[in-house]
Amino acid sequence: MARRALKLASLAAAASGIYLYGNKFMDPNDFGVVRVGRAIATVHLRSAERLRELCCANRGTFIKVGQHLGALDYLLPEEYTRTLKVLHSQAPQSTRQEIEQVIREDLGKEIKELFVSFEDTPLGAASLAQVHKAVLQDGRTVAVKIQHPKVQAQSSKDIFLMEVLLLVVKQIFPDFEFMWLVEEAKKNLPLELDFLNEGRNAEKVAQMLKNFEFLKVPRIYWELSTRRVLLMEFMEGGQVNDKAYMEKNGIDVNEISRNLGKLYSEMIFVNGFVHCDPHPGNVLVKKCPDSGKAYIILLDHGLYQVLSESFRMDYCRLWQALIKADMKRVQKYSRRLGAGDLYPLFACMLTARSWESVNRGIDQSPVSASEDVEIRSNAAAYLPQITQLLNNVPRQMLLLLKTNDLLRGIESALHTRASASSFLNMSRCCIRAVSTYQRSKSHSLYRRVHISLTEALSLWQINLYELFLWLKGSRLGSWVIAFLSRMHHST
Repeated sequence: MARRALKLASLAAAASGIYLYGNKFMDPNDFGVVRVGRAIATVHLRSAERLRELCCANRGTFIKVGQHLGALDYLLPEEYTRTLKVLHSQAPQSTRQEIEQVIREDLGKEIKELFVSFEDTPLGAASLAQVHKAVLQDGRTVAVKIQHPKVQAQSSKDIFLMEVLLLVVKQIFPDFEFMWLVEEAKKNLPLELDFLNEGRNAEKVAQMLKNFEFLKVPRIYWELSTRRVLLMEFMEGGQVNDKAYMEKNGIDVNEISRNLGKLYSEMIFVNGFVHCDPHPGNVLVKKCPDSGKAYIILLDHGLYQVLSESFRMDYCRLWQALIKADMKRVQKYSRRLGAGDLYPLFACMLTARSWESVNRGIDQSPVSASEDVEIRSNAAAYLPQITQLLNNVPRQMLLLLKTNDLLRGIESALHTRASASSFLNMSRCCIRAVSTYQRSKSHSLYRRVHISLTEALSLWQINLYELFLWLKGSRLGSWVIAFLSRMHHST
């Protein structure tokens, strides 16, 4: 069905182009396609603006949901994502009195008793909390995350109100399939409102990824942390999408992008424990003046997705199939993940590539500007099918799709999208994850050895291919290729 829709859209566009070419004096505004497209965009924009106003008025949970929608760059019409993105910078701030009240209630002391200094202006304010810089009595500089005082009491009422509103809208517009938003909010909001859970997540991911020396996760100070107040080691740096900051501070943009891909491939494919809010304010970069090394600082550990083993294996094999352009396996594993007949659309949503690029191989060519525009435009054209898919796929997939879109936004800002190294890192993690799973299910020593040898060979082939790509792009490689070319012509 999705493939037929894609073909019809292509034919319509082609027919419009032919008609325009044959009528040189035709005003583009006379085009039905142009007029309908403009009307749809206007409807989306008005709806998005009203939704943004509702989120700002109701604050708290509504802003959180609006931010979630604003992160779905390649899944929702651009009018929604562009309009709702401002919610990341327009979150409400609690007053000094409200902050003092929360600290007094949770820690039993006044701010001046706990801190030598406490900055009134928050470092950042989000939908559920805000963060202040402070200095403890022992001289340690800390970041103090404090929950907005009314959020806890209002959250359950807000979720109920959203559920009622969405049910009413669905009765009027049967194709409106956004109940998954409420289901996700019901599941995730209580976890995000428990800052002790966030602290445990931070420690878990730091331990899980301790082999990545470039990763920094703030230390938690448990003695001064509660469900509404979280004290952390203070860390600062530039936002991960700030290319100008990196160039100014001598940070290699490609290295940062590559390392961020490594982190998330490891979390998703190998560990199944995924930080699901990597918007630029939560991922900072900094160069150590002593060592000269660049670090990635991962903040805000309230929202994680735990992947089941069966889901993780299907997801691994689907990405392996997408990278190899093995369309039979793309269809097989997309269906296993709930896509059904909409598997072509699902593949495009996952990769943020056109169906043509998916068939050709997503690692064969970078994303062009025209393809990026096509993908974003199709989000509006296929909104009913997209919402149907979001309703059908496992709940675990929803936060992964949001995470994918946030990471692509970072790559787009850094101009590193669809680099070969990112697919190689994904392939490595998928191979390791599948091999580990197969060994755990095998009772034969011979079979386990065979799996390990196959894994080693596959990883060696990837390393060899990576070396080839490096040589091809390096000056040494250019000399070698030129030398071999001359040798070939001389013979």
